[in-house]
Amino acid sequence: MLYGREREQRELGRLLAEAASGRGGALVILGEPGGGKSVLLQWAGSAQGFQVASCTGVESEAELPFAALQSLLSPAMGHLSGIPRPQAEALRTALGLAAPGGENRFLVGLATVSLLAELAADAPVLCLVDDAQWLDRPSAEALAFAARRLAAEKVFLLFAAREGASLGVPELALERLGPVAARALLAEHAPDLPAPVRDRVLAEADGNPLALLELPKTADGDPRHLPLPHRLQAAYQRRIAELPAQARNALLVAAAEESGALAATLRAMAGLGLAADALAAAEAEGLITVEDQQVVFRHPLIRTAAYRGASFTDRLAAHDALADALAGDPDRAAWHRAAAATGPDEEVAAALEAAALRARRRSGHATAVAAMERAVRLTAEEEERARRLALAAEIAVDAGLPDRARHLAGQALRLTEDARVLARVATVRARVEFEHGSLRTVHEVLVAAARRVAPLDPDSAASMLADAARASWSAGEPVRVAQAHRMLETLPPDPVRDKLVASIGGALKLYAADPAEAAYGVALLREHIAQGRSGPPGLRLNVASQALLTGDYDDTREIMVDLAEESRANGAVGWLPMVLCTLATAEINLGRHRDAVQSASEALRIAEDTGQPSRVAHAEALLAYVAAIRGDEHGTRPAEQSLRRFPAHANALVAAWCEWALALLDLGRGRYEAALDRLVTATRGPVRHVGPGVHFAADQVEAAVRLGRPERAAEPLARLEQWAAAVRLPWEDGLVLRCRALTTGDGSLYARALELQGEARPFERARTELLYGEWLRRERHKAEARTHLREALERFERLGAAPWAEHARAELRAAGESSAPTAADAVAQLTPQELQVVRLAATGATNKEIAARLFLSPKTVGHHLYRAFPKLGVSTRTELARLSLE
Repeated sequence: MLYGREREQRELGRLLAEAASGRGGALVILGEPGGGKSVLLQWAGSAQGFQVASCTGVESEAELPFAALQSLLSPAMGHLSGIPRPQAEALRTALGLAAPGGENRFLVGLATVSLLAELAADAPVLCLVDDAQWLDRPSAEALAFAARRLAAEKVFLLFAAREGASLGVPELALERLGPVAARALLAEHAPDLPAPVRDRVLAEADGNPLALLELPKTADGDPRHLPLPHRLQAAYQRRIAELPAQARNALLVAAAEESGALAATLRAMAGLGLAADALAAAEAEGLITVEDQQVVFRHPLIRTAAYRGASFTDRLAAHDALADALAGDPDRAAWHRAAAATGPDEEVAAALEAAALRARRRSGHATAVAAMERAVRLTAEEEERARRLALAAEIAVDAGLPDRARHLAGQALRLTEDARVLARVATVRARVEFEHGSLRTVHEVLVAAARRVAPLDPDSAASMLADAARASWSAGEPVRVAQAHRMLETLPPDPVRDKLVASIGGALKLYAADPAEAAYGVALLREHIAQGRSGPPGLRLNVASQALLTGDYDDTREIMVDLAEESRANGAVGWLPMVLCTLATAEINLGRHRDAVQSASEALRIAEDTGQPSRVAHAEALLAYVAAIRGDEHGTRPAEQSLRRFPAHANALVAAWCEWALALLDLGRGRYEAALDRLVTATRGPVRHVGPGVHFAADQVEAAVRLGRPERAAEPLARLEQWAAAVRLPWEDGLVLRCRALTTGDGSLYARALELQGEARPFERARTELLYGEWLRRERHKAEARTHLREALERFERLGAAPWAEHARAELRAAGESSAPTAADAVAQLTPQELQVVRLAATGATNKEIAARLFLSPKTVGHHLYRAFPKLGVSTRTELARLSLE
């Protein structure tokens, strides 16, 4: 019977009932040691109809990557063949069931969701995770990832953790028992206590259930001067002290053996000359149980008391014996050797480094960082310490620990002058600054390191200089791009480096005041684009970005679609946000707004999961741009937030898209002065020198003219004309003609603009049709005006550009024709992920195939189809194939 937990039982009962019906989730029960968290987990585990899987975190310095996850998922491993292959392979690697492969924490977390969902096909699943504050970090990350994705599954994750733990899931805080419940619990378990002792225990326990059970056993002492957890620990230590010496030492070995494996404990005990039955006294005392080849402590405080109550020398001996007993497990043996070390020890440090690299290959990055940090503390020679610190910093970045990576990199810098180590540290610092800091700092760090390492390793120097140039380009700082380019030119000739020099040089010429020079730069870039479409991923991404600069959006889209597919097939999840943002940019410029939202939404989801805040901001800015076209003020709010986090001086590219989105929203809503002021302010800073800064010149012209300030259109029109002369694209020339028509009032230019624009950019063509129609109506050519206004209205409605459509509709009414708003089409009702799923389902792909491609669980794919079918008015996949899903 549980005393005083009626509220918690009702809440857990409700959540479990929802999970059983297919609305899964997660909850963490928070409370002090001995507060009854484990008892509540046991009560939940007795729920009828659930399959129960469980694991317990163990306080130990020797972190074992994915140890808790392996324990939790063991009942489900028979279902591994039912989940997408890339996920299954990532999970096998993480759990040490396959040879180490690529590093992919994202896929491990996703595989956890898929495997639990597969297990839940038989019956609802309840996962119980006790002492979650002590989970190894890789397991904690995978379970937290899974906890956020169970809304469509018959799976519930129930954690218990000490106060202050943060797992990123809903929390339920346990309060201490009230007086009535406390007295009832004490009366049940210690009915014969004398009244004075009973009252003292009630006062000392103060509603802590474990204290109510344990303090009566040591009531003759006076522990009141200690905080409660220490009182309980002290009580356990007194009980342990009363055991025979052999039993105390055996209990110490069991406490130091973090996995609870009986076989390893017995081998270590034998190494210390302890008899196999030495644990019997501790078991008889109720401190441990031995079952299923495991030593289980009845409460974590007992393990702590057994370990901390032992002498320093006894602890060292226990770890040394465990290292010998675990000789067949080099990772765990290395941790125990480290725990037994009393000073620098290169052999142990090298073993820990090897363990860290193995953990890294299994995606256990956080464990790898801990191992490297311990290896550093055992390293005497300064240069070697610096090298290991640099490696630890590198792994910390992979683990999503930027502050820790920055700290480790700073320590390495103070210890060495080795150019190669400094180059490695610089790369780490640049990665941290790219995601969390300033692109200007990225450039400075990389250029300084490249200068030092160039004589020793020109390839590394070239790579860093290319990254520095790209960072400065995104920062809108051509002077710094030129600096990196000059340094690249000084490196020894090499085919790859020569291409880098040519491509960056071509990009720099785009800034030239001489149109012929800018045109030459575009020609150089297009030559590089043509030659680099089939290179390695990094080169193709660079080529696609250059195609954006030259306005060759179809090339960008083609390259990025292929690279996205390749990244999915290879499980290269970390690449996808950057690839998908580039793809979405091309799709926006091509007027494929629905596709752009799909790509940017996926980029946002994956960037959030993989800890890439700058990519999050980039994706949000692209989504805000489409939201602005649709007149969705709520959808543009992330752009305002991103501008605060990534102002123009930190990341001009992200800032440019945010400024453009907010200005376009104002322009569509008729707030011309606000739109113009925003664009003018933006183009006075680094935003002027990135791609969108050129492209929103046409919006600046229109805002100025509609505001009645045509003189303010002269500068952006000149900027647009210079750009169009360089890229020599018909649709860009059409845009120039539209702007000239606006500023001069010569409406005949609109007709020529439409001829040149063609269908390349539907949104821009629709805007030209609208302006032409307006001009014709004002010139009293109403019949001809209606033709163009109808065309504009139809295009705006297809694009979902509501404010622009309303403007066209108002102009049509003024031209003598009424037009009622049309209902949104069925496809427009789908969320971006639903659209992505139904498009793949329409090709005949199975749920499992779709899940593998989109990094979802098969059950989540089924959930999206279940929601999408009624919106589309279909009931089978066969019917999907007959729909137009563009």
